[in-house]
Amino acid sequence: MNAIFPVVAFSLFAMACSSNQAGANNPQDASSGTPFVAKVVGDFDEPWAMTFLPGGEDALITEKTGKLLWRKANGDVIEVTGVPKVDYGGQGGLGDVILAPDFDTSKIIYLSYVEAGPDNTRGAAADMFKLDTSGATPKLTNGKRIWTQFPKVTGKGHYSHRLLFSPDGKYLFIGSGERQKFDPAQDMDGNLGKIVRLYPDGSIPKDNPFYTEGNPVRSQIWSLGHRNILGMAFDSEGRLWNQEMGPADGDELNLVKPKANYGYPKVSNGDHYDGRDIPDHKEGDGFDAPILWWKPAISPAGLTYYNADLFPQWKNSMFIGALGGEALVRVQLNGEKASKADQWQMDARIREVETGPDGALWLLEDGGDRGEGRLLKLVPKG
Repeated sequence: MNAIFPVVAFSLFAMACSSNQAGANNPQDASSGTPFVAKVVGDFDEPWAMTFLPGGEDALITEKTGKLLWRKANGDVIEVTGVPKVDYGGQGGLGDVILAPDFDTSKIIYLSYVEAGPDNTRGAAADMFKLDTSGATPKLTNGKRIWTQFPKVTGKGHYSHRLLFSPDGKYLFIGSGERQKFDPAQDMDGNLGKIVRLYPDGSIPKDNPFYTEGNPVRSQIWSLGHRNILGMAFDSEGRLWNQEMGPADGDELNLVKPKANYGYPKVSNGDHYDGRDIPDHKEGDGFDAPILWWKPAISPAGLTYYNADLFPQWKNSMFIGALGGEALVRVQLNGEKASKADQWQMDARIREVETGPDGALWLLEDGGDRGEGRLLKLVPKG
């Protein structure tokens, strides 16, 4: 039976940015209304990520509790079996889902998730699977471990575990959070607080900036000094960007470069949640400052690069979901520079943002304590 959902009437407002300065405060309310209509096209239980399948609007959606769902273009939803057991709780559970660059022929997908370790520890992992659709129920087979967060530590936060292929499909990038442990983001004997670069089979490219024979953890590191990486995307020129949830009032958009150190926890434009000061980024401190940062914080989650024709006025933009900010945020790119452009209040925590096959924007609400997280499709008004 096909699902039928209404168009949403949000109390939305647009915010026009008055400054291109990195670190400028969020812009003030400037106008009412939005250039889009948001249609509710699904409901999910704590959804975390989505990716579109080739040929239309069929999509794979993860729920943090451990379910992988196939949402058909007509709204029907089928559960995919064979998903590995996840350690659910806090910020942990089933995470990202992406397709292999050669999915059309290989039918390979990649999943990230949290797994339990010894002595009440846990950490993120990434596996590859074949998506078998030959039977009545789709299932995952031929599972293979690609990457493991190291070391496993106590606590249930800041896994990050975002997955992204390079535009040429040659490399797999993985965001690894610092697990709310601060100092590991600067420790080169672990991969916490890092972005790592691998080949699709999990092997390590020898041209990685810290490649060291006999030290696979150090060798996989691409950049360091990150906190909680909840979105990565390439722009049309092949530049890698990430957004990450900083400490209190220190959320960031970074242009990611090999060997770069983004400073956490030694420097940040935010402070610790307990009020302790963190030195701000400053010229000559030896760290790479964010291209943009937010005060007050928006709690970013999800990131997509937009260059489609459906919203031509938004070409060459990044879209960020905001959890605490309950908003959709647009950033305009200009080469290696960026400026805050729009921020629309969505009255819900936005976990994921994806560009659809026809250029529509698709959002997943976080759900959680508020109940089911809705899937929204944003199309132009009129």
